[in-house]
Formats: sequence, structure tokens, C-alpha cells
Amino acid sequence: MQSVLDFLNGIIWSPALIYLCLAAGLFYSVITRFVQVRLIKEMWRLLMNNKGSKEGISSFQALAVSLSGRVGTGNIAGVAAAIGFGGPGAVFWMWVVAFLGAATAYTESTLAQIYKENDGGQYRGGPAYYLEKVTGQKWYAVLFAIATIVACGVMLPGVQSNSIGNAVELAFGAGSMVDTGIGVISSTKIMTAIAVVAVLGFIIFGGVKRIARFTEVIVPFMAFAYIVIACVIIVLNFDQVPVVIGMILGDAFTPMAGIGAAIGWGVKRGVYSNEAGQGTGPHAAAAAEVDHPAQQGLVQAFSVYIDTLFVCSATAFMILITGAYNVHGVGDIMLVQNIAADIAANSPAYTQMAVESVLPGVGKPFIALALFFFSFTTILAYYYIAETNVAYIHRTVKVPGLTFLLKIALMVATFYGTLKAANLAWAMGDVGVGLMAWLNIVGIIAIFFMGRPAIKALKDYEAQRKAKVDKYTFDPKKLGIKNADFWEEKNK
Repeated sequence: MQSVLDFLNGIIWSPALIYLCLAAGLFYSVITRFVQVRLIKEMWRLLMNNKGSKEGISSFQALAVSLSGRVGTGNIAGVAAAIGFGGPGAVFWMWVVAFLGAATAYTESTLAQIYKENDGGQYRGGPAYYLEKVTGQKWYAVLFAIATIVACGVMLPGVQSNSIGNAVELAFGAGSMVDTGIGVISSTKIMTAIAVVAVLGFIIFGGVKRIARFTEVIVPFMAFAYIVIACVIIVLNFDQVPVVIGMILGDAFTPMAGIGAAIGWGVKRGVYSNEAGQGTGPHAAAAAEVDHPAQQGLVQAFSVYIDTLFVCSATAFMILITGAYNVHGVGDIMLVQNIAADIAANSPAYTQMAVESVLPGVGKPFIALALFFFSFTTILAYYYIAETNVAYIHRTVKVPGLTFLLKIALMVATFYGTLKAANLAWAMGDVGVGLMAWLNIVGIIAIFFMGRPAIKALKDYEAQRKAKVDKYTFDPKKLGIKNADFWEEKNK
């Protein structure tokens, strides 16, 4: 299976997708006149909107749900992998894809708000909805929905749970070894898998409101605690900060480190972490109760900054300052080897060792705890995203029990992922992320040339902001935006 997945990833994550991600971000940054910089104060103001409704969650809850998807194992193990395979320069390209990706995140999330629907008293939307309504190509929208159900319901949960299992085992020991049908597994991993799946089942059977309530408390708290620990390590090693920054910037372009590897792994893990362009964030954005679609687009753009510029940078600086990393070269040869060669870059071990080296006795259990909450909330986000696409499929074809089957499949994938090797889990996740990114990025670029709805919404919002209106409104007909049924009905 590993060789098959590696072959697929070689095709999906070819340089074409790497540069498509960067090009889409640059394109929408220019078109929006770098909205991610111009309206950063407005983004912060909108974050404080905690007004929900019976049908929709608040902007802050939508931010928390989307952040629960963005802030996950990619911020801890993913950053380690980017450094391990692409060198320190990969961090620079993670920053680049985050900065440009914020404009992509604005676009896709605004589109999700414009074309959302009220589905039985609950707001739903996302790429499948806006791809159908703008392009008129329902087959393409259905293809995205199916790819997302498979990716978020089966392929991606295992990446998150795998990191939880590895981190807990590293922190507390393997315990006794148990011979199972899928190999010899440590009792620690088995108990961890059972605990994760039990809590997961309780929450996902409670619906999106329960998911939103859980994530709006856990995500901000854990992100803050994680950044505080990172800041402590950085302050204790402040004299190394200029060296690390020089290492990141210098390595980003040097042929010796392999510019292709730095860009490739930086963009690959950057997209995996911040999800800009991947098409996952718009699902939570569509569920928000807002007065104008652009408001949620701006909130989601800021979430990319939180994910990559704050949390991912915290991880990168901890690893590089403490020297807790290796850099892989060709085959088994390493360009840099600071720690044992058998430490997997795809695992959270680099990060755990970095914290442990400065705060003995704290690092391993703290990263295990952080990973549990980060990864667990990401699995919840994956479920919500997959469920939304099941609901989209149900608009056309009713498949009895499909939602129930999705819940069971996600729980099985989570259990299996906790137990298996990191490389296999990440390979499956990369296939899922890549497929969604291809379909969504091509779609939102095509949508620009078929009406520019997200750009029209931004101009309308900025005009109302300049006029200092008491309450923002959105009239799609006035702006020449078609098929925005929810807003047309609301205006009546």
C-alpha cells in the first residue's frame, strides 16, 4: 500500500500542484489588492462577533471549527516533516503559502457564504455548492463532494490519530506488546485508540452545534498554551533567534539544500496545515450567521495567519533553536544529522525532543496533550466537512444510512490510523489533500472568470464600510450575482 500511495502522491503532488497553489494565492492577492494586509484590523474586529442563531453558528464559532481543521498534527508533526525532508528553508515557503493563501481563504470562504443553503434548519455550504451554482457543472461538484467524503471520512483522520498515538507512546512508553490481526501493536497505542474513538463517537453523534461548542473552548486555549511554551523556549535561547532566521532565509534558496525540496515540502505541508485552497475551510464558513458574506471571508483569511504564522512558526523555531532535527538528502543519506537517524520526521518526535531538551519532564507529555486536542478537534472538523458533502449528495440522490456509515467509517479510520506507521498515514492524507486542492483551486480560478462573485462581494462590503452603515446588507441581484438563493430569500 505504501508504494501505491507514494506513486499516487508523485502524480498528485507534482510541481504543477505546488505552483498552482502559489499562483492561485498570488492571483487572488493581486485581484483583491492584498486584502489580507489592507483589512487586517477589520478581520480582528470581526473575530469578536459571537452572534449565532438557531440555524447558524457565530463567526467566532465558525473560526474555531475551521481552526480546529487547520490547527492539527500539521502544525507539530507536519512542520517537523517539512524541515526533515525539505530543510529549514521549507519554513520560509510555509510562510509564503500562508501569506498568499490568506487571499485564497478569503475567496473560497466568501463563495461558501454567498451560495450557502438552509438545509432543514441548518446552514450548509462549501465548494460542492458553489461549484455547481456558479459553473453549472454539477458533475464536477459531485466529483469534489465524493473526493471530500473519501478524503475527510477515510484518508485524513488517520494522520491526526497516528500522531496522537505516537506522541502518547513516546511520552508514556509502549507498555506491553500485543499481537493483533494488523501486526504487533503496543498496549499504549491500543488504549489510546479506544479512548480517542469513544470520545469521538460521543461528539459526532451530537451534531454540528456540539462540535462548535467543543472547539470554541478547546482550540483557543490549546493554541495559546502551545504558543506560550514556544515563547518560553525562544526567550531562553534568544541569542539563537537571528541564527535561526538566517538559516531559514538562507536555506530557502540555496541549491545545496535543494530549492525544489524546500519549496515542495514547504508548500505541501503549508497547504496541509493552513488548508487555504484545499476546500475544507469553506464548509465551516458557510455555517456562520453573518450580515454579509465578505465578513466570514475575512475571518477565515485571518485564521490562516493564526495557523501558520503563529502556531507553525512556534514549532519551527523550537525545533531549529534546539537543533532537534535531521535533514534528509537522497535515499537514506542525511544532509544534517543532529539526532538518531531512526527518529521519523513524519512523527511528532522532533517537536517533543525540542521541548524536552529545554524543559525536561515537560516536553514529551505536553506535546502529547497538545497533539491530542489539536488532532482530535481536526478529526471533528473532518467529520463535519464529510457530513456536509453527504448532505450535498442527498440533494440529488437519497442514500439511506449514508451519514451513519460515514460516522462508522471515520471512527474505524481513526482507530486504524492510531495504530499504524506514520509514513503510511501521511501518504494517505497527502492523497486526500491533493485531490481536494486540485479540484477546488481549479474551480475557484474558473469562477473568477465566470462572474467574480467573491470580488463583487468584497467591493460591496468595502463600499458599505466606507459609508459607515449601521448594519451591513447583501443584495446579490443588485451586484449581478446569480443563484445566491439563500440571500435572495432572506432579502424578501
